[in-house]
Amino acid sequence: MIKAIKGFNDILPAQSAKWLHLESILADVLGRYGYEHIRLPIVEQTDLFARAIGGATDIVEKEMYSFTDKSEPPTPLALRPEGTAGAVRAVIEHNLLRGDTPKLWYIGPMFRYERPQKGRYRQFHQLGVESFGSALPDADAELIAMTHLMWQELGLKDEMRLELNSLGEIDERHAYREALVAYLTDKQEQLDEDSKRRLTTNPLRILDSKEASTQALLADAPKLAEFLGAESKAHFEQVQAYLTALGIEFEINPHLVRGLDYYNKTVFEWVTDKLGSQATVCAGGRYDGLVGQLKSIGTDNTKPVKSEPAVGFAMGLERLLLLVEAVAPIAELPVCDIFVVAHPEVYSAGINYAQDLRYNRPDLRVKMASATSLKAQMKKADKSGAALTVIIAQQELDDNTISIKDMQTGEQQTVATDWLSSKENFVRQ
Repeated sequence: MIKAIKGFNDILPAQSAKWLHLESILADVLGRYGYEHIRLPIVEQTDLFARAIGGATDIVEKEMYSFTDKSEPPTPLALRPEGTAGAVRAVIEHNLLRGDTPKLWYIGPMFRYERPQKGRYRQFHQLGVESFGSALPDADAELIAMTHLMWQELGLKDEMRLELNSLGEIDERHAYREALVAYLTDKQEQLDEDSKRRLTTNPLRILDSKEASTQALLADAPKLAEFLGAESKAHFEQVQAYLTALGIEFEINPHLVRGLDYYNKTVFEWVTDKLGSQATVCAGGRYDGLVGQLKSIGTDNTKPVKSEPAVGFAMGLERLLLLVEAVAPIAELPVCDIFVVAHPEVYSAGINYAQDLRYNRPDLRVKMASATSLKAQMKKADKSGAALTVIIAQQELDDNTISIKDMQTGEQQTVATDWLSSKENFVRQ
């Protein structure tokens, strides 16, 4: 028997209805802020992610699904492990930045080869949001305020905690990196194995190590905030001032660095204590150099390439849905409101009735069974979860009526054919 690949999960109809409901709420909030939807390819050139994310990150080194296509010479390709790089590529390729400051969102599957666990799969789904063109701190604050509204709309406002940090600019980060490496090199033997490897590849990622012994070592380590220049500090302070004015609570986490190389200045995470170790539900930050970095691919690098400021975030929908189900479960939506049963000899009349009802009552879900016996059709109606079953036989056609059975009480009545056309007679519960 062929089964789904480990870490690649089917989302069955009972669950997908909740996904659609969740996505509709998120899309509604994005619309209120004027963000536009963009659809991006799942497959991109491998070099896009290596250049954007960073060759020394876990994603590129260990987690990316890479392969070559059948062209000559073969082109290295990858299933997208995240969405920002592809969004920036699209913005550059289609000149969306020319005279504009696009605000975009996308949704869909991402792919990373890692150990599957609850809320974390090899094919997972993200909502991503990218705002281009503004270097000012109000753009950072707007994105955070938008996520804050999403939590309120989903009933999660008391379950999420906002953590902030500033990574400063690249030169500030490099100076801090040297100081951190110098501090940790003398204590290298006390580090966990992952942190030992990162000491020479991506030392800032040591800051968010989950090992208690490593965190104990970091207590006396140099702090990134000490290396920030006046402009970076002012930017971060203004972000905090905007959030305070909006009544959005936050805490500064000096060890928050994010796992991707392209971030600068503001970074943030929304975390919860309701999902065990998978605490981060939404994360993002500013990436002012990425547009220029990707523009420069294929150039001779003799002339500086102008970048564009940008800020964005992504949220894992599997984790978000787990949190919603734990805190404010989405009510089961009925698969069927009205089930139409028709005698085989007048089945075409039943088809016409069901079709007219779908046109006149778009708020209702109307189903039919195949043209089998009335008894077999009624069994399908019993299993459908419908509130009402409409029964049509020759007598009903002759009298221009329908029979309606209440599936909760079993009571049955005869009414005019157009009885269900009025919302006064039946509203979905």
